[in-house]
Amino acid sequence: MTAFALAVLLPASWAAAPAAMQVQIVDDRGMPVRDAVVELTPNAGWRGGPIRFGWKPAMAQKNVAFVPGTLVVARGAAVAFPNLDSVRHSVYSFSKAARFEIDLYGRDQTRSQSFPVAGTVALGCNIHDQMRGYVRVVDTPFAGKTDQNGIVRLTGMAAGGYRLTVWHPRARMPGGEFKRPLAVGAGQGSHKIALKLR
Repeated sequence: MTAFALAVLLPASWAAAPAAMQVQIVDDRGMPVRDAVVELTPNAGWRGGPIRFGWKPAMAQKNVAFVPGTLVVARGAAVAFPNLDSVRHSVYSFSKAARFEIDLYGRDQTRSQSFPVAGTVALGCNIHDQMRGYVRVVDTPFAGKTDQNGIVRLTGMAAGGYRLTVWHPRARMPGGEFKRPLAVGAGQGSHKIALKLR
């Protein structure tokens, strides 16, 4: 059995109207997987201008944890790291997509870091080893992370060929990524992916 099983329901209409898509990620027991990042990238790459999402590019440190645990940002974004705890924190990453270290800073202070390379950035704190967070840097506006029901909705795609990427830190695949080509048609599409987790 492969690590992923993909069931695709494509719309009958292939007109030029923008498409909308619902993707649900479940584990191999059928339980919803939260905070999986789903990306649809046009085969020719994104050429539609700056990418902006409906959430702030910020990863807070709160209750000795990175909040949210996974953040999706566009390539080139500057991410704010506000410290909302009463203790000092640092932020570092040794990931291929971004290697950096932000020195210790205190409550109600904020530091920022730019992410010019697409990929996954694993975060840590030098003082609190249990703190783990992830910044997923993407090259497409058609991206988001799954909710508590394992669902994400993507909208505004033109009909055509895309690359579907699903990422999760516990996925049993190289880099935690699954990729496959996907044809998108106008109207509504529904996809369900079963993901084997560590």
